[in-house]
Amino acid sequence: MSPPTVPAFSDALVILDYFGITVFAVSGALVAAEKRQTLVTFIFFAVVTGVGGGTLRDLLIDAPVFWVHTNSTLLICIGAALIVWLLSPRRFAGSALLWFDAAGLAAYATYGAEKALRFGVAPVPAFAMGVLTACVGGIIRDVLAGEPSILMRPELYVTAAALASGLFVGLSVAGVEPWVAAAIAVGASFALRGLAIARGWSLPAYKD
Repeated sequence: MSPPTVPAFSDALVILDYFGITVFAVSGALVAAEKRQTLVTFIFFAVVTGVGGGTLRDLLIDAPVFWVHTNSTLLICIGAALIVWLLSPRRFAGSALLWFDAAGLAAYATYGAEKALRFGVAPVPAFAMGVLTACVGGIIRDVLAGEPSILMRPELYVTAAALASGLFVGLSVAGVEPWVAAAIAVGASFALRGLAIARGWSLPAYKD
């Protein structure tokens, strides 16, 4: 069965998508840099991190996988890997990358929820698609690199993605214009993640 015909995305939402891809591709390449890998591995990590969440989302909502029919997505990932390869990773390290990543997380979660809604996905699953879009690429990256997964950290990371996705879906269902809902969702998620970075906020761990 062919996927449903959906309205075109607005320019603002497309920018959110490309921004999220770029940020996560850079983060994947940085992991390869930390492991002192080859350029091929840099590119592989950048691609897997950049497209991993969106690929799973598209497969689940029965949409054409977003990077298969265009050159731009993989070129962005390859470009991100080359930039990290050519420049010292120290330029990206520290708090600057954390803040950049926070913005990408908010953008990608919002875009993922928006795409799910446009393909006729119900609100609650659309919320889940937003979270998956923002987090799965990083999970794959960490597993391949042998690092602790973001799911196993108490920091407010997945929670920030859930806030962006949930706000966008809720506001959209309430009839708010998509670009307004996106602005609110991205802003709130970025603020939450930013406070977590600045003040070390985390969720309480389970205690028996």
